[in-house]
Amino acid sequence: MKTLHIISFDVPYPANYGGVIDVFYKLKQLHKAGIDIILHCFEYGRGQQPELTKYCREVHYYKRTTAFRYQFSSLPFIVKTRISQELVSRLLKDEYPVLFEGLHTCGILDDKRLAGRLKIYRESNIEHEYYHHLAEAERNPLRRLYFRTEARKLKRFEAILSHANKMLVVSQEDTTYLKKQFPKNDVEYLPSFHPYETVVSETGKGDFILYHGNLSIAENVLGAEYLIEHAFGKTDYTVKIAGLNPDEKLKQLIARHKNIELIANPSEEILQRMIREAQVNCLYTHQATGLKLKLLNALFAGRHCLVNDKMLHGTGLEAACEIANTPEQFVSALQSLMKEAFTQETIDRRGELLKNFDVIRNAQRIKELLA
Repeated sequence: MKTLHIISFDVPYPANYGGVIDVFYKLKQLHKAGIDIILHCFEYGRGQQPELTKYCREVHYYKRTTAFRYQFSSLPFIVKTRISQELVSRLLKDEYPVLFEGLHTCGILDDKRLAGRLKIYRESNIEHEYYHHLAEAERNPLRRLYFRTEARKLKRFEAILSHANKMLVVSQEDTTYLKKQFPKNDVEYLPSFHPYETVVSETGKGDFILYHGNLSIAENVLGAEYLIEHAFGKTDYTVKIAGLNPDEKLKQLIARHKNIELIANPSEEILQRMIREAQVNCLYTHQATGLKLKLLNALFAGRHCLVNDKMLHGTGLEAACEIANTPEQFVSALQSLMKEAFTQETIDRRGELLKNFDVIRNAQRIKELLA
């Protein structure tokens, strides 16, 4: 049996936001594929999770220290606060390959003691671009300054990826970027992992529109506000907006619209049920970075999926969605889709379009790399 160390930037359970969804369902599929996993997690609020022991031979937790002084390091804050000598000591006890989840965990990638190891970098975003967009979306001036500073540090730090033997990249656009930046490295497109082995969308019609996302992230809040002001508030259809930790401003905006309901901090079970039952899953982003896991969730489990171009960045999934980019296009598309039953023919076609996102096949690809 092949053994693999996986270093996760956060505790990957519950799988209730984009980054950890890829990690958690990768663990499940690699375990199913017969990989023996030694998981290393940085913990800063989610606690130890017994669920992870179902899929991992060992699970180790490291306290992430987010002291303010680390803001003054030349290393990005998200990297500096995830460097652990205890973790390195554990890695040095054997010669198994190591998978680094996100640039966050790569502070030890160039450690000379790991020079002979197979080191795989799992990309989730071009991080300096992601943080630049976070800065653009942020209203708080101190947080905006933090994001801008972090973006500059991340751009410099990205050079450490030359020490990775392999890069597995979530989007086609990001694959092109990393191949250009690291022409001597082995860079491969391998889409994000998610909960579904097949399309489970239901035929028929729902009676509401759903927008979902982590509502503690400014970018998702901006997306919700845009849709409320320019699309949802212009119709009489029932709209549900679901997500983690919505702020007061968003709550107040939603309260002004009788047809819009806020579902704050739904359980995973409730969220998945809403995704399945909605007539339209409507998603919007100002930020064309990485692969949006909520898009895959909507396509594998939901009915009609209405998005803007940036939501599809680097996915090749344009044919699987309805696309709108202006307020008028969103309103028109919603009016049309709310009347249109979702058919088995559409489900079958969607299954063909989602072949690249086959989690069983993609787990086998990682297994091949460990040979």
